[in-house]
Amino acid sequence: MNAARARPAPALELLARPGPLLIGHRGFAHAAPENTLPSFRLALAEGVDLVELDYQASRDRVPLVIHDSTLDRTTDAPARWRQRHIQVAARTAADTQNLDAGAWFNPRFAGARVPLLAEALQFIQTNGLTLIERKTGSAADCLCLLRQMGLVNHVVVQSFDWKFLRLLHEEEPAQVLAALGPPALLANGKKPSPACKHLAARCLDELQKTGARVAVWNRHLPRAAVERAHARGLKVWVYTVDTLRLANRLLRAGVDGLITNNPRLLKQSVRCRPQVGL
Repeated sequence: MNAARARPAPALELLARPGPLLIGHRGFAHAAPENTLPSFRLALAEGVDLVELDYQASRDRVPLVIHDSTLDRTTDAPARWRQRHIQVAARTAADTQNLDAGAWFNPRFAGARVPLLAEALQFIQTNGLTLIERKTGSAADCLCLLRQMGLVNHVVVQSFDWKFLRLLHEEEPAQVLAALGPPALLANGKKPSPACKHLAARCLDELQKTGARVAVWNRHLPRAAVERAHARGLKVWVYTVDTLRLANRLLRAGVDGLITNNPRLLKQSVRCRPQVGL
């Protein structure tokens, strides 16, 4: 067998790496407008292990790279269209392509657009790896795009919607998934117990039913929770970590990845610390 063909997929290689991962939240959101190509470019220049982005589905089911369900906060849509509370799902992808998604952050980023997910993936995957957070859109549409682009298991897909993750896993078991939490609902549609915020055993049971290999949890996660997840063979990534003090506390707790708006700030802490745990 050809050695190149025998190599595991990039997403699997990523999970096997020793040492904690540095993950750029919406790119390098501290230095550039979130979820834009300039933000992704800066994150890659900082050497992040993953570039995280969000997508929402447009009216015509095209995945657009934007965090909010509305266009108001991060584009000039309200001024351009003279209305507010403009839902992404109410507009076609073509409607969004003339919007300015950069000037709100800083005038020097004027002209940055709302990227199509396919465009963003092509840009990031050339020199890095992507952590895709699905906000809206079906599992079938997500998987269709990944298959069309040849990116199954070349990216990691995460979501707070555990039912979405379970459906995607059932259709493509090989795809590496990450379960964001604490979730509003479990994959079975039931509300999680309060103990789920600390990754209690029952919560981990439900998480593993989604097929996820990573628990992506908030920054209040205690060391005991990290150890419980590790005992199940899961990786633990934490969001959103923007101070050295918090980063160092979480690294001492043994987390496997830090999601940050400022990868430049955390880079030295992450790169100089051996992994604790798995």
